[in-house]
Amino acid sequence: MVSPPEVRRAVVIEDDPDIRGLLVRVLTKQGFIVTEAGEGLTGVEEVRRSQPDLVTLDLNLPDLDGLEVCKLLREFSDAFIVMLTARADELDKLTGLDNGADEYISKPFSPRELQSRINALFRRRPSPAAADTASLSELQRATEVQQSLLPKEDIRVEGYDVAGVFRPSRSVGGDFYDWYQTPEGLHLTFADAMGKGMGAALIAATVRAVMRSTGRRQDLDGAFASASRAIATDLDSSNSFVTLFHARLDAASGKVSYVDAGHGLALHVESGGAAHRLPSGGPPVGAWSGSEWPQSGLDLAPGDCLVVVSDGVLDVFETVEDFTEAVRRATQSEHSAQAASSAILSLAPAETAEDDVTVVVVRRLPEGVAA
Repeated sequence: MVSPPEVRRAVVIEDDPDIRGLLVRVLTKQGFIVTEAGEGLTGVEEVRRSQPDLVTLDLNLPDLDGLEVCKLLREFSDAFIVMLTARADELDKLTGLDNGADEYISKPFSPRELQSRINALFRRRPSPAAADTASLSELQRATEVQQSLLPKEDIRVEGYDVAGVFRPSRSVGGDFYDWYQTPEGLHLTFADAMGKGMGAALIAATVRAVMRSTGRRQDLDGAFASASRAIATDLDSSNSFVTLFHARLDAASGKVSYVDAGHGLALHVESGGAAHRLPSGGPPVGAWSGSEWPQSGLDLAPGDCLVVVSDGVLDVFETVEDFTEAVRRATQSEHSAQAASSAILSLAPAETAEDDVTVVVVRRLPEGVAA
């Protein structure tokens, strides 16, 4: 089956009616659907309305300078812009290109030259099918990286029930959680790298590796500070940051030591009681140089839960209070960490969620209950 030809649109912004008519005829002959405007502001609105692939733009317009029109267009349009003018001096040519133009043609011009320049521009751009294929391929690779960061096996800590669930968004973000058993209990990391796609997934992979490398250090706040310094270079080079919640559980006592860097979505859900959000101890890692994050702690009594969620759940609710109450009800309505995780996940329906949704529940079992 032969694919239908790609529909391309063009807008001609030109105050001279004769030249405008010529441009419309040339572009129509090249297969464009063409609309036109005789002034800069009306041209900007027409580009906004029709979302064209190509704009021809006169530098000398009656209401706005063509360079200013070009700046306005670049605020919302990625169309190719071909500037036309009787000014032939090099300074204007360079200025025009620096303001977002893709090509510059001096008047008078030959229709054949115009066609040739336009064809050359479109040869630079991959076809929508090729672009979609490349985007899908990157998305698949990012998904694979993100999935590889998650724990491969359930964790078993005597006296505790631990579970986590993760549902990626269509665009794949930088969420991940990680845990591993220690002689004392377990270490848990919950993070969200800013951004989408492969960039966020690779930052998340770096964070996971660095956090694991500091696991042998006994001083939690010192280990976290060391990890944040190790991550800083990658975050600076990508102009990114990471929200992080890192906790260590001493299983015998139920004491949880933690550092919260800009996450702010960890909750202590008491058995049959209230839910308390754990305060964040500082900004996200990479947001400001020289930041410090103090160590905090809480005690899990039998039946209590530590619940950590991503902002994909928070986004569903109007207020933080509504979010906290919904998580409390979902947690206390279930009798296992896995069921509680799934109940919290369902608070953010997949059909409407625009971000990754991640949930981890660490439940201290009531006395006399086996894991």
